[in-house]
Amino acid sequence: MKAIAFVDYENIWTGLLERGYDLTPEQLARFLQFYTIQNNIDLLAIYLYANFDREEFLRTQTMFEKTNVFTRHVFGKNNYASTGLRRNAADLELMLEAQEILLTRESTFDMFLLLTGDGDFLSLLRKVRAWGKEVKVIGVAGSIHHALHPYCKGEDLLQWFLHEQPETEYYPERDLEQGIRILGDLQTRLPYVASTKARAALTELLGRSIMQVKEFIRYTLKETILLEKEHPDPNLKIGKTKIYLLNLENTLVLEALGSMREEVFQRQKLLDL
Repeated sequence: MKAIAFVDYENIWTGLLERGYDLTPEQLARFLQFYTIQNNIDLLAIYLYANFDREEFLRTQTMFEKTNVFTRHVFGKNNYASTGLRRNAADLELMLEAQEILLTRESTFDMFLLLTGDGDFLSLLRKVRAWGKEVKVIGVAGSIHHALHPYCKGEDLLQWFLHEQPETEYYPERDLEQGIRILGDLQTRLPYVASTKARAALTELLGRSIMQVKEFIRYTLKETILLEKEHPDPNLKIGKTKIYLLNLENTLVLEALGSMREEVFQRQKLLDL
């Protein structure tokens, strides 16, 4: 059976995140490969929709493209003022492209796979069914709208995810020395270390998930290893941003920084706080 998959990525990603799991592009690709093999499906194409401007999706668009996924960047809001500009933008783009394929390439596929839990797609599913195509919805248990349940038939990405990656406890203390040095290096090279920049660097250089890095940040703030400040920046529309500073009065920070201590100290003195 030939199929085309459409992925409402932010919906799936959020459903797993609410349960403490960070879905990566590689994991999504492995799931689809596993699912198609188990069900004897020839997956012709994967179309994935998300706002790749989001901090959490940094560099994921390239990673998806490397796994032969057709990505669609759909911005959804003004990131500065947090005002909604394009409500349900990804949903609309997905539905429009799905209907275009249905009308122009109807004979090329037999099954329509939709990865989401959003009940707004019910009308699209009914339309696809009316064209004689098999419809299958795959979502995250507890995050699937009841209107989509008839199309799920027990499929649950969360259960696969738990089997794929058993939950392991994270100990931020083990990353303290390296994490402090990473942040120290950023403070010596940048005018200031924005919170988003800090989390992105820690995620990449520590090799940790977004959830683990957030836990690391929470721990360092609680232990006053890291200080959170508001920094004015006239180049930003809102005129300010949240930054992180290493607490140079903390013994652990001084020990981890070593020879970098004085340079970090001098750079911090230049900040207008």
